[in-house]
Amino acid sequence: MKVVTTIKEVRENVKQWKKEGQTVGFVPTMGYLHEGHGSLITKARENNDKVVVSIFVNPMQFGPTEDLDSYPRDLEKDSKYCESLGVDLIFHPEPSEMYHDDFSSYVDMSVLTEELCGLSRPVHFRGVCTVVNKLFNIVQPDRAYFGEKDAQQLAIIKHMVQDLNMDIEVVGCPIIREEDGLAKSSRNTYLSPEERKAALVLSQTINLAKQLIADGEKDADVLVAKMKENIEKEPLAKIDYVKAVNGLTMQQQKEIKAPMLIAMAVYIGKTRLIDNTILH
Repeated sequence: MKVVTTIKEVRENVKQWKKEGQTVGFVPTMGYLHEGHGSLITKARENNDKVVVSIFVNPMQFGPTEDLDSYPRDLEKDSKYCESLGVDLIFHPEPSEMYHDDFSSYVDMSVLTEELCGLSRPVHFRGVCTVVNKLFNIVQPDRAYFGEKDAQQLAIIKHMVQDLNMDIEVVGCPIIREEDGLAKSSRNTYLSPEERKAALVLSQTINLAKQLIADGEKDADVLVAKMKENIEKEPLAKIDYVKAVNGLTMQQQKEIKAPMLIAMAVYIGKTRLIDNTILH
């Protein structure tokens, strides 16, 4: 396994692989890898001859008051984990490698980015779309892998690939959870023991939503109200949003019917966590 820091090195390696007729799977990450990332890497390993993982904490997708500086980083640990899963190449650039001093080109999207996380993090998806577009241009993968925990992001990436006629298959992979149900996240490391226990309210509320739907609930407003009521029972929880939206357009809908994304963002103390369930 190689760890490279320049765009030139990535392109040289991928160009050689393509010349040999090998397929390339790509997993873009911000590092501090866990089993959720591992499931994406494993899927990429199964489906492709070569696997590239990027580890880059992208400054463009963080707002001025967000956790860019404190976001957890551990390249040595990440490298060992990637190697154990059969990764062929890690791309770990500095921000200056990705964004030169007079950088001024961005990828913006309307509609899909205006709901859910886009409301409370207005610069976020512009940064995500721009960096993913750049990474796709650098790596030129056949397939790219993203987690369904970031369901809005996954929908946006798929839409961007369609809109911009990119010859890349975007593969979504299921949420990986801790034994007690909490969705795996690099930000879980921010939680104190008390907050970690309180964070279970997210997965418990997702399970409540699933049960309500299984019991025949058809009104999205009623579903969301009951979810919010459950979260508000937890003193350490503060709701950013709880919404039921169309799974393709991210627009709110009144009736519970597929395709539907039931998603939430909740602060546990100062840590913002997300969770969701998708009605196919």
